[in-house]
Amino acid sequence: MRERLLRLEVNVRELARFRQMYTSEDVRREPHLEWALRYGLLEAIQIVIDLSCHIASEKSLGAPATYAECVDLLSRAGLLSGDVAKAVSGMVGLRNILVQEYISVDLNRLYNLLDRLDDFRTFAEQIRPYV
Repeated sequence: MRERLLRLEVNVRELARFRQMYTSEDVRREPHLEWALRYGLLEAIQIVIDLSCHIASEKSLGAPATYAECVDLLSRAGLLSGDVAKAVSGMVGLRNILVQEYISVDLNRLYNLLDRLDDFRTFAEQIRPYV
């Protein structure tokens, strides 16, 4: 799991760099940039899910029925703040959209998530002691 946490940190750095280099117009104009944005966010979100579910299981916090519930269990156990849990739970829902409805994703919404990279960073900081 330490490798997954490291990978999340690398993804967040790369997504921040992406934000500095490209505008939302660039992303709409260039299919490879749209793909890079989607994949970078998808992988970061999946790592949040993997870490959350692993920790919830390892700490015997309950039996989550959904990925978002894994995050919620961490919050209820005091391992993750409520604000961070709420932010990353919303991202978990976006993961499902990216995977299942990849054609109908609002690119502006995706690009605007690059302004929320601190949510990933804070998640990583808060769960680091449990990884």
